[in-house]
Amino acid sequence: MRIAAAPISWGVCEVPGWGLQLTPDRVLAEMAELGLTATELGPDGFLPPEPEDRARLLDRHGLRAIGGFVPVVLHDPDRDPLAELRAVPASFPADAVVVLAAATGADGYDARPVLDAEGWRTLLGNLDRIHRETPRPVTLHPHIGTMVETRAEVDRVLDGSGVPLCLDTGHLLAGGTDPLDVVRRAPGRIAHVHLKDVDAALAGRVRAGEITYTEAVRAGIYRPLGRGDVDITGIVTGLTAAGYAGWYVMEQDVVLTAEDADPAGDVRASLAFLRGITA
Repeated sequence: MRIAAAPISWGVCEVPGWGLQLTPDRVLAEMAELGLTATELGPDGFLPPEPEDRARLLDRHGLRAIGGFVPVVLHDPDRDPLAELRAVPASFPADAVVVLAAATGADGYDARPVLDAEGWRTLLGNLDRIHRETPRPVTLHPHIGTMVETRAEVDRVLDGSGVPLCLDTGHLLAGGTDPLDVVRRAPGRIAHVHLKDVDAALAGRVRAGEITYTEAVRAGIYRPLGRGDVDITGIVTGLTAAGYAGWYVMEQDVVLTAEDADPAGDVRASLAFLRGITA
């Protein structure tokens, strides 16, 4: 099993005003202390933009970069996402996974527009173009507050495009999709995995419009693995049986407010649970 980390588990996020942003050295050092040897890149500006400088920093902590989250507008017929993506992956290591999100075009994940038929045709067409023309692994990440969030939208992508998925167990459940059902229905479409556990009651309040997504993250919607309502054991077992050989990224999104916070503690608990499944 290939296990990696993600800076968002340390509160490092692209959303303006998200919370306290820890330094790369602290985040990477804590990843290494947990025995992790790989990480996603984090948002623009977190790691050095020059590949050589970034590689030296990661090497100092015994880490390699295996992918990165890239939000891009896919539904606007007046924008060419391929032009935007050509610049982004150039800074990625050659084998790193582009974890694409269907961005709304606005900052944050607390509101989104409703797509019309033309918007869906554009989005699905762009997904296939990106999958076909990008010379590196690309996955689509269903994500709260993007254009692919709900069960119906996930199914529309599965039925209407050939792009592989990033199976984010937390965002899928929060958006109304059972991630284990996706594993059972479409294991061949899963090329990357973000492992989260979720407080289903808080997720339901987000779907009902009672609280925003950001408020839910602040309230602890994401739990260490095994302490929420996602069937992590069933998902890992199902993926293993299906021959999944990609990365499992430990990702429990948090909002930090103080330097003395201990986000590594939740990652440590998640790693212990995951290793217990696979022992």
